[in-house]
Amino acid sequence: MKELRRYQWLVGILLVALFLTGCKTGHQFVKKTEFKDSDKIIISFAGPVDEAWATNVGSYAVYEKPDPDIVLNIKGIALNSERTVATITFAAPLNTGEAHILNTTGIMSEGQDLGAGMLTVKKLYIGVLISILLGAALINNFVFTKYLGLCVFFGCSQKRGTAIGMGLVFTIVLSFAAVMAWALYQFVLKPYQLTFLNIVVFIGLVSLSVQGVDTILRKINPALFKAFGVYLVLVIANCIAIAVPLMLADNEYTGWESFSLALGAGIGFLIALFLMACVRERLELAKVPPSFKGLPIAFVVAGLFALAFLGFSGLSIY
Repeated sequence: MKELRRYQWLVGILLVALFLTGCKTGHQFVKKTEFKDSDKIIISFAGPVDEAWATNVGSYAVYEKPDPDIVLNIKGIALNSERTVATITFAAPLNTGEAHILNTTGIMSEGQDLGAGMLTVKKLYIGVLISILLGAALINNFVFTKYLGLCVFFGCSQKRGTAIGMGLVFTIVLSFAAVMAWALYQFVLKPYQLTFLNIVVFIGLVSLSVQGVDTILRKINPALFKAFGVYLVLVIANCIAIAVPLMLADNEYTGWESFSLALGAGIGFLIALFLMACVRERLELAKVPPSFKGLPIAFVVAGLFALAFLGFSGLSIY
């Protein structure tokens, strides 16, 4: 019985790893393809290839997966001394956020034609998810860079306890609502051409998610419900909760990418609330001019935080 459970765990881990890294089409003689810098693709072969074939620009045809009609211009090809790694340099920077298809003519090795190949070049999927999560939390923080959710932000950032409670509840509800919104968009709204109802449907989903979390907490953990109950209602008034489903629909995110975006947006909102609450608690003891007390000085502090978060702009994580 223990052996069976052990194999079940191994199979589960392998399935998750396959799901996160994605399926890969290629050639049995090609070990790996990957991006390098912003204008190169590297092909690693299982053995030495013929130099004349590998360095011939006509041996390759590369295009972005969504645009198969636009073939990218290859500037040059370099082969290492062992003739096992070819580096293709392009005339223009590549859009590494999109998967690329690399078609080869018959791969020549030791004078033998091993057949043509269709290779997929893309980033590791787990890296893409981490990039989306950290991007929503820091680089494109919804409060400090997009100025969304400010009403709840200023209302719940007076005390650290309140800020943490609101941030946690918002993250939980937003993650649940985003996954539901993705499923409804992909399997109902998009197939039946009802995308013009996106805003109405997503607002209803957020309200339904809040009500669902409210009911579950009330039954399972009354103490936690008592602590979070006040903040649950405020989630509906937070415009970030509707911005995230609209973004995942516009960008055609997958289910895991939608969850990463929602989780990152929730964590970013929690960070913003906590930082603001820490400063506002200190401001209560500071000598602030009477005309700046309350919300005026809070707006000044929020502006300074926004300037600080601009330092993350343009940062590329993966």
